Amino acid sequence: MKAVRRIHPSFLLAALIALPLAASAQAPAAILHAPEAQKLLPESVYYAGKSANTQLRNSAGLKFADNHYVFAVLVDTSGYSTAVQEKYQGYLLTEVSLDVDGKTLPAGAYGIGFVGDHFVVTDIGTHDLLQARAFHDEKVQHPMPLQIMQGDAPDRYRLYLGRNFVVLRRP
Repeated sequence: MKAVRRIHPSFLLAALIALPLAASAQAPAAILHAPEAQKLLPESVYYAGKSANTQLRNSAGLKFADNHYVFAVLVDTSGYSTAVQEKYQGYLLTEVSLDVDGKTLPAGAYGIGFVGDHFVVTDIGTHDLLQARAFHDEKVQHPMPLQIMQGDAPDRYRLYLGRNFVVLRRP
């Protein structure tokens, strides 16, 4: 007869506590480069009463483990006033809330831009919604007009316009 192995009750308790914690931990996102992102992005977007063409070659995104997306794409702002062009350099589409420098940005479609040392997010009516610290990264060897790169932790991502970036994460 084989001996039956007993599992110590403290091991079972630890396993039961750890399961919900492991399930709630967010898996890292997959970074989508322009070829993958442009397949899902529109050729033009609405902002401030006009339709602006997107620069699909200058796009990037994140695909989270739960199949939610975040996309950023530069736009052609030639038909907009100088005041709008200053803040509206790109379009951000997010299916989930994002933490931007400790501030929560709900899911939605937004105009984005880097103005001085700030990252500015506006609604599609040009109203300022959020300003966050922007950083400058001289270490980027080959800056691209727009890209998303891994940040300093598994759940942090850097949205770059050239060498300027802001840190994004899911709250």
